[in-house]
Amino acid sequence: MEHAKRGRITEEMRYVAAVEGLDPEELRRRIAAGVAIIPKNVRHDFNPIGVGQGLSTKVNANIGTSGHHQQLHEEIEKLRMAVACGAEMIMDLSTGDELDSVRREIIRRCPVILGTVPIYQAVADRGSVYDLTADDLFEVIERHARDGIDFVTVHCGVSREAVRRMDADGRIAGIVSRGGSMLASWIARAGEENPLLVQFDRLLQIAYEYDMTLSLGDGIRPGATGDATDAAQIQELLTLGELTRRAHERSVQVMIEGPGHVPIDQIEANVKLEKRICRGAPFYVLGPLTSDIGAGYDHTTGAIGGAVASACGADVLC
Repeated sequence: MEHAKRGRITEEMRYVAAVEGLDPEELRRRIAAGVAIIPKNVRHDFNPIGVGQGLSTKVNANIGTSGHHQQLHEEIEKLRMAVACGAEMIMDLSTGDELDSVRREIIRRCPVILGTVPIYQAVADRGSVYDLTADDLFEVIERHARDGIDFVTVHCGVSREAVRRMDADGRIAGIVSRGGSMLASWIARAGEENPLLVQFDRLLQIAYEYDMTLSLGDGIRPGATGDATDAAQIQELLTLGELTRRAHERSVQVMIEGPGHVPIDQIEANVKLEKRICRGAPFYVLGPLTSDIGAGYDHTTGAIGGAVASACGADVLC
């Protein structure tokens, strides 16, 4: 982003522009404005991929071990199949053992954009979210950056105020984000503000050093269509908008994660709100799922919501 701001067209920009059929100078302007990004850690070698305004909609696929099932060769096969099927982004959401070695092997083999959620490992290393310290969390974030991760999901918008609003208004499904629930639990026990929010400049420094993109997570996203676009969700989005401004000033690339469970008639409004509040930053939607009764058929309800969201301007479908 810093090169783009200074008027320099990098080889990565030229490559992405050629793939997308876009003028390199136009892509440079969009990257400088933060409405397009090229998530690529300086330590991860692959052909760059662009995300954002005027570029093709990208698809993310999730892989990862769990405490109940840990077979690295299966995760490598999932990675291979996802890329073969056209996924431009992969997230390693592993929560099993030997997380460092699993992640590093996936990075070594991954030919596309790769992301993680560092708080998963930070809590696993500590054994409990209640024992987690800010230093623990930032150490893991920097470890992921140093290994070559292209983007990290960080739930900086899970603030005391957002949690208060959610509790005051009531919700059908509460918090359904794994990382968001971890931070909300930590806030409730510690009685302190989210360290990712309080020490956001520290996070920016790590991201800037490795040219790692921040995916500002929606930890208070709706987990039921009846919770969509409520005050808590909007409170979090307002915080993410302010953090986007600060990241852009530091020349750190940002994308915004979005809901979630959303009725089909509210999808366009959610996309427009994100684009308006978050300075046009790329929008990474989790579905959205248009029905709460599609358990076992999320591929269908998610495809419906994703198609509508993409048509309305969402940039990445997960």
